[in-house]
Amino acid sequence: MKKILITGSNGQLGNSIKKLEIEYPNFSFVYTDVADLDITNKQDVITFFEEGKFTHAINCAAYTAVDKAQEEFELAKKINAIGPTNMASASRKTKCQFYHISTDYVFNGKKYVPYKEEDACQPPSAYGKTKLIGEEMVLQVNEKSIIIRTSWLYSEFGHNFMKSMLKFGKERDELKVVFDQIGTPTYATDLARAILDM
Repeated sequence: MKKILITGSNGQLGNSIKKLEIEYPNFSFVYTDVADLDITNKQDVITFFEEGKFTHAINCAAYTAVDKAQEEFELAKKINAIGPTNMASASRKTKCQFYHISTDYVFNGKKYVPYKEEDACQPPSAYGKTKLIGEEMVLQVNEKSIIIRTSWLYSEFGHNFMKSMLKFGKERDELKVVFDQIGTPTYATDLARAILDM
């Protein structure tokens, strides 16, 4: 029986994993959010991992307020870099496979074809910088960690671009949105299933 820790379980991806739990009868899930486990507290994370005896840990916790990260850089860095690093370190110590969810914001966004893993990372935003710092720190403390970059998550849970567009489409005769961004919307349940299959 695999015992899997999910942090940030009240977000889109965490809720999508909960939805799929029934499809994975050989997995035992432990769901946490900040009230249950503060990933930015190193000692709490180590204790939680040691007592939990997890075989796998999936970090879905993140600071995701892209625009606000500029003014709250240290907070964003604490959640997006320090927290995952604490988890990666505890995973290594307890021989638990660690999966960390990152973002395409680690790239500069100027490429007009899909990015590949080996493309250079040049995040222009504070949010992207904190996520890249997180990736680098995670791999420094636990090189066996798996980093999964995703983009534009949407689901039936929480707030997301897709739900906003559907809502505004019902309320307005005309939609006005920025057209200087290119992305690949990712259905959170598809991502959740891919991670659990891994």
